[in-house]
Amino acid sequence: MTDHKTVASTPAVPAEAPAIDRRLVPPMVLGSVLNPINSTIIAVALVPIGAALGASPAQTAWLVSALYLATALGQPVVGRLIDLFGPRRLFLASTSLVGVAGVVGTLAPNLGTLIAARVVLGFGTCAGYPAAMALLRAEARRTGRDSPAGVLTLLAVANQTVAVVGPLLGGLLTGLGGWRSTFALNIPLSLLAVTLGALRLPRQEPQERPERRPGDPGPLRRIDLPGMALFAVLLLSLLLFLMHPHADRWYLPLLTLAAAVAFTVRERRAEHPFIDVKVLGGNTPLLTTYARALAAYVVSYAFLYGFAQWTEEGFGLSPIQAGLVQAPTFLVGIGVSILAGRRGGIRAMLLTGAVGQIAACLLMLALGGHSPLWALLLLAVVFGIPQGANGLALQNSVFLQSDPARTGSSAGLLRTFAYLGSMVASAGTAAAYGPHAGTAGMHQLAWTMLVAAVLFLLLTAFDRTLRTLRTPASAAR
Repeated sequence: MTDHKTVASTPAVPAEAPAIDRRLVPPMVLGSVLNPINSTIIAVALVPIGAALGASPAQTAWLVSALYLATALGQPVVGRLIDLFGPRRLFLASTSLVGVAGVVGTLAPNLGTLIAARVVLGFGTCAGYPAAMALLRAEARRTGRDSPAGVLTLLAVANQTVAVVGPLLGGLLTGLGGWRSTFALNIPLSLLAVTLGALRLPRQEPQERPERRPGDPGPLRRIDLPGMALFAVLLLSLLLFLMHPHADRWYLPLLTLAAAVAFTVRERRAEHPFIDVKVLGGNTPLLTTYARALAAYVVSYAFLYGFAQWTEEGFGLSPIQAGLVQAPTFLVGIGVSILAGRRGGIRAMLLTGAVGQIAACLLMLALGGHSPLWALLLLAVVFGIPQGANGLALQNSVFLQSDPARTGSSAGLLRTFAYLGSMVASAGTAAAYGPHAGTAGMHQLAWTMLVAAVLFLLLTAFDRTLRTLRTPASAAR
């Protein structure tokens, strides 16, 4: 376990310390944004897809849920494999799947095939973020820099930039080439990612290298297949219930509980567990960070998808106009990320994000079909504050609080909790809107978001460990 008191202060880096290998930055950034770009690009394409394939908003919501279902399951699994085998092979294999998903989605004849393509896409984008975090951890060890704060900030800013481009690009592609072009984009992205990964990612040793013993095949012995299988059952049953929380699915929460108990027992007894619950259970700061991520992304994804649908169906904007309305959120988010990355105070970032979320939810409750356009733009600006502050603060928290030998799986778990939040947001959006994204449904969704925003504030305000948790950029001041 990594003690939060240990990581709270960072020793000064000697002037002669080697610099971070900048050749790693392009594949790291591209790999980490493959998932967010596919999250945002489809937001304004859901309505055209539904119209083309005769699907309701509740049905097209599966295009969102399928991606996050696959990624929420795959991120910690792939992250653990990265810890064992290093990032290169997992990065190349996963990003190749992105191209396959692009071909299938482009040619999909029906909604079912399109959902299958999004599942493949979810698994294909699993390796990018855990690989980036594992590479940064390796570079931190090599250079003596406890946390490469500049590159961590760059990753956060890149995700914000993609979030700006995503809705705009989605609207532009949908307007010019139809919604299928939003899937076709993954083909060149995959080719570029595989090429950069093959040329620039090092053939380095994994972080957790076991000592070889007679008859021991090496890292393969440390793949906890039963633990991964139980984790898959736990997560799938939970997410399937969250997507459609009806009384006739009462068996899913029971299955989730049974799988959670079996998973915990298995991982406590396993010699090389998939997720070391004994260490994770003792790392309360990291668990609290995961809980904050869940609450934060309920708000973020409900706005990204739910509000975008209302601007089209309830307010009457076109897909590209809906994308333009959301652009200020991510432009402001970029500025906030850059500013927060320079200052480095994690608790201040989280509190700023918490207040911004609550203010934005209250503004949503004041909007209606006859509101002026500037009111929608004002809401987008306010939402940009938590969009920039929370993502960077949560990412830096996990880097500082996690066990260095399990950086990949810990980073994967952060994304898993984020996707759990997206599932709650997706379920809330489907329940609020039904067959039509009207103003009453948007207000119902805003109340759900407000509850999550208040929870985020409470988890931040009462977490004393955040008072001493700082990135090197702020610790040096």
